[in-house]
Amino acid sequence: MADKGRFPHYMIKEIFDQPQGLRDTIQPRVSLEQGIVKLDEVRISPEELRDLRRISIVASGTSRHAGMAGQYMIQELTNIPVDVDYASEFEYRNPLIGRGELTIVITQSGETADTTAAQREARAKGSRTIAISNVVDSTIAREADGVIYTNAGPEISIASTKAFTAQMAVLFLFALYLGQVREKLSKEQVRRYIRELLDLPGRVETVLQSAPECERLGDKYHTVEDFLFLGRAIHYPIAMDGALKLKEVSYIHAEGYPTGETKHGPNALIDESLPVVIIATCDRNDPGSVLRYEKNLANIKGFKEQSGRVIATNDFYSRSSGAAFAHSRDRAAAAVRVLHDSAKRAGRGSPAQPGKVGNVGVGPPSWVSDLLHPIKTAEVPRRLRI
Repeated sequence: MADKGRFPHYMIKEIFDQPQGLRDTIQPRVSLEQGIVKLDEVRISPEELRDLRRISIVASGTSRHAGMAGQYMIQELTNIPVDVDYASEFEYRNPLIGRGELTIVITQSGETADTTAAQREARAKGSRTIAISNVVDSTIAREADGVIYTNAGPEISIASTKAFTAQMAVLFLFALYLGQVREKLSKEQVRRYIRELLDLPGRVETVLQSAPECERLGDKYHTVEDFLFLGRAIHYPIAMDGALKLKEVSYIHAEGYPTGETKHGPNALIDESLPVVIIATCDRNDPGSVLRYEKNLANIKGFKEQSGRVIATNDFYSRSSGAAFAHSRDRAAAAVRVLHDSAKRAGRGSPAQPGKVGNVGVGPPSWVSDLLHPIKTAEVPRRLRI
């Protein structure tokens, strides 16, 4: 079994394993000099990939959240329609898939029963399949037409962290590869994204230096019973996974929700007893990102007028492009630290003084640009000036 090293438990160790997991997942598959992504493991001909009509992503839990982020990536970079399904529900709805389509199945262990069954259903209907797994020679890998391994190393903790990061890295690599094969991306565009991908491990290391500040925020909120996590566009699945991590490790009720949907019901719940975690990054060079940021500010103002307590993540510098996923991992990891390591719900100590939380995040085009910015998390003051 993997060694915990200097860490008190496997989950926090695996959070800190992420930079190396990203390096091992990304570096062998890219060439910055040539401006290409190499995915020899896919084993589906370029001709078939060029003729794809649709892609389905099927997974459960955290892997499904990674798949939802992958939906944005693939559609943005290839213009292929992408659907995302729960593995446990896939076979019950008579999925209308067949030849000329691709089904991507995602599972950390490679042995998830629902996901394995979904892959078999897709193959029986004539779809080609690609498995994304962290375990070599797992069932799902053996049965797929192609496999892309997340080289994150063994993940012992039930709540997935480093595998989640690596899954999104792989999905972005696949989106780039598909865009490259279908000639949707120039060499220079691919080079730009590769450069951002190669930068990510170092950015994550910077993020992890904020652990003590996250602990202080956890101490302040460790008596809270409910949380709401919000995000727009590609940040929505990240918010969902942040909420899932909080539920898994702290036994606190949390929900992930699209920010714009709060006006259709959840607004009624927001008051001083329901902290809201909102992902609100902004790439000043991207009009779509700026528009989403302005909408987020309007939402935050409304939450504060309802006496809501808001924990917002936002970028502290603007930089375009990148790989649409780093923030995802950081949001999930921050969620774990914020209310797991220091929350100690069973021991309910006295809350610490309010404080800022350090760097979290990163983002590329439109939605993607929101994700590749290092960001910082901070409590929004009760009197918010917009």
